[in-house]
Amino acid sequence: MFAADSLAKFDCFFFFQVARRWVFTRCAEMQRPSSPLSLQLWERWLTFLNHLQHDPRVAQLMKTRLGQYLRTRPFLALTLLLFGALAALPVGLFLSFALVTVVISVVGFVFFEVFLLLVGGLTLLSVLSGVALFSLLVSVIVNTLLFTVPSLLKRYLNQTKKRSEDETSAPNDMQ
Repeated sequence: MFAADSLAKFDCFFFFQVARRWVFTRCAEMQRPSSPLSLQLWERWLTFLNHLQHDPRVAQLMKTRLGQYLRTRPFLALTLLLFGALAALPVGLFLSFALVTVVISVVGFVFFEVFLLLVGGLTLLSVLSGVALFSLLVSVIVNTLLFTVPSLLKRYLNQTKKRSEDETSAPNDMQ
């Protein structure tokens, strides 16, 4: 008796979305709530099942090969229904975790890029400052050499010219 009664309740629970109207009413007749609260809940449940049964999306699903297959295998349909209902929370949590991780990664990547650009900019500023000081130093040295070397060469040439003139004029003076 207990197994047949639980099987009938199982059939009632499962056929809410896959059965025709006569199965629905048969299930409604099998269950007789005793208290007014349970009667009210039972009426709401029947209204919900009726709404689901007449939903065009459910009717369209039941016309497909999958719907026909599940109609003939109620245990598999109930298993899939329970799996879908119970898997919704972990899948939702995982997708939320993935979304938060992606957002944090993007924000972290932006901060890391800003840090790298700051380090690169400071490095570039240091290198350019070093290049500017080096070019200033080289320019000062080259300009100094540019003005001093010709002047030194001129003096050196003038002195060697004077010596050569003195050496050439000195032997003539001795005679």
